Amino acid sequence: MSAAPSDKSEKKKQKADKSEKLGEVLDFMRLLWAVDHALQSMSKRMEASLGVTGPQRLVIRIVGRFPGISAGELASVLHIHPSTLTGILKRLESRGIIGRKPDPDDARRALFELSGRGREIDGLKVGTVEAIVRRSLAKLPPRKVAAARDVLGHLALALLEEKE
Repeated sequence: MSAAPSDKSEKKKQKADKSEKLGEVLDFMRLLWAVDHALQSMSKRMEASLGVTGPQRLVIRIVGRFPGISAGELASVLHIHPSTLTGILKRLESRGIIGRKPDPDDARRALFELSGRGREIDGLKVGTVEAIVRRSLAKLPPRKVAAARDVLGHLALALLEEKE
């Protein structure tokens, strides 16, 4: 049985009161935490259903968009340290999802491309984090999406700078 309208509105008011008491920074961090937790949960579901995690899928998507990308370029696109990427690339390569070939201009560098299996995974449209993100973004006006991208970009940069 569903809650009475007054119960729903009271719960909504209590939730708003808690957010107000947290203040802008803690309330924003609470939302970031919720997104992080949801991403982790979805990543586990993707691994069970599709055979790849969210981060692996993102690497597959980027390699699919930029065949012949180097690990350094890929790390730059993802805004992560190359050593963080190494494990993901090794797992994808050992499972035959991506291929590695030497850079003809610099034998020390490897270039990555998708295998046939990688292209299949790259083409998936349902059951992925990006499908949910795509649907969510489509419901918002472009100015709100741009504002969210701006805030998240500034926050990511500030966090990375703090680390250095």
